Amino acid sequence: MADDTRSRLGRGLAALIGDVGAEAGTTERSGRQQRRVPIEYLKPNPRNPRRVFSDAELDELARSVRERGIIQPIIVRPRGKGDTFEIIAGERRWRAAQRAGLHQVPIIVLEVSDGEAMELTIIENVQRTDLNPLEEAAGYQMLANEYRHSQDEIAKVVGKSRSHIANTLRLLKLPNSVKAYINAGKISAGHARALIGQSDPEAMARDIVERGLNVRQIEALRQDQTKGRSKAIKTRKRAKDANTGALEKRLADRLGLIVSIDHGSRGGTLRIKYRTLDQLDDVVERLESGSGKASRSRRN
Repeated sequence: MADDTRSRLGRGLAALIGDVGAEAGTTERSGRQQRRVPIEYLKPNPRNPRRVFSDAELDELARSVRERGIIQPIIVRPRGKGDTFEIIAGERRWRAAQRAGLHQVPIIVLEVSDGEAMELTIIENVQRTDLNPLEEAAGYQMLANEYRHSQDEIAKVVGKSRSHIANTLRLLKLPNSVKAYINAGKISAGHARALIGQSDPEAMARDIVERGLNVRQIEALRQDQTKGRSKAIKTRKRAKDANTGALEKRLADRLGLIVSIDHGSRGGTLRIKYRTLDQLDDVVERLESGSGKASRSRRN
């Protein structure tokens, strides 16, 4: 693909082939020929990240196709020998045309590589919001794994921010039960992102579906859970046995500093809090002095 073409990838197929109407025989801005071919000449792209096609949406589009035909041609590339083409963009229109009983469909043929075809497929779907969040994530993952695209490169290709790419990819780590809610349209992209990093995303996903929670309510729940965990940690720290408390006091009195001891079954941590460098020097001097006495005692 030429450099000027690649520079326009992030703007979608419209920038690449021009605006196309059914009444136009060619695309004037690109000079690419539009033609009609038998519908059976087209094959879906097996690597298309879009997997969910709503029957209700296809039926609605099929009714429109019967009345007005296909307004925008299907973008394809040659595959194999003879008149066989793989769909780059427009699989939903192709499926609707089959339901509408069309025998021919308008196409525009592009000569592109596997990687470029994948980029164009993802761009078109993302910019038309045709992908659900998991399909979008799967497309980005494919660009990363198979074509060695970094997150920065993917962001430039699809015209999104790097943080959007990173957060979308993180959705792939959610449990399968949560992914099922997303694929069914019961959980939005905003809901899904709010579940990332939760200790029990499955339980929270059930709450979203059963109680009809919005994204703002989910964020409030996350904050409440965080506060609850912090409070529990503080409570555990306060619940020390009398011997530990007494030892902390002895050391604090001896050093003149705040001392904390956290003891568990596999050892623990001694913390000494100082405010100035002079206090730190004093602690170091005491430790070194004590170490020297201990060493002499062992030699004797």
